[in-house]
Amino acid sequence: MNQSDPLVQGAGREMRMARQYGLAFTLFVLLWVVKGAEQFIDFDFTHLGIFPLAAKGLIGIFTAPLVHADIGHLANNAFSLLVLGGLMSYFYPTLFFKVLVLGWLITGSWVWVFAREAWHIGASGLVYSLASFLLVSGLIRRNPNLLAITLLVVFLYGGLTWGVFPVQQHISWESHLMGMLSGILLAVFFRKHGPPQKKYSWDDEPDDSDSGPPEALFLEEEDDDEYGKP
Repeated sequence: MNQSDPLVQGAGREMRMARQYGLAFTLFVLLWVVKGAEQFIDFDFTHLGIFPLAAKGLIGIFTAPLVHADIGHLANNAFSLLVLGGLMSYFYPTLFFKVLVLGWLITGSWVWVFAREAWHIGASGLVYSLASFLLVSGLIRRNPNLLAITLLVVFLYGGLTWGVFPVQQHISWESHLMGMLSGILLAVFFRKHGPPQKKYSWDDEPDDSDSGPPEALFLEEEDDDEYGKP
């Protein structure tokens, strides 16, 4: 079978997208399973959260996004992750797992170092990380499809901006802030992977004042070897 066949490449990408969305759905289910287990055994999992600058809170870097205060807190984060995971799996099928894991660990680590002395729980930091990654990545690439998604992210999660300020003391605004910063960092770090930057037809037109050959213009193109290949 010819691996360069567009049909083969398309089928490979669809399979990758399906696997990545399966990851998002698995995380969605896992969050509900953890809350169900907490309710069933009548035990508070808060101590699996992050407690900054304390050894007892280190485990929370890995487990805090799985623990939620109540059903409302869980529902907001779980469904947000499902939507954002769907967007990530569609536009970044080869980056989704990396961005998810790195966003999870970077956000948790920064919360452990910089946040207040309190138990920090919930997946909201991860929600902020994925949302800011999509937003900044769409702006960096100038890709029409990604820009449309950027507008959708702003529309759906634009209110998240206020969550990075210490307005409500019972909410871990530090997790929100660290998640947003980690998403921006990852968008810049992976700027040469994924969907290519849009190159418009007028970009190929040489400037009359430039005596150099047209080929000298716009030499840098996004590296799309991570996108659209099986």
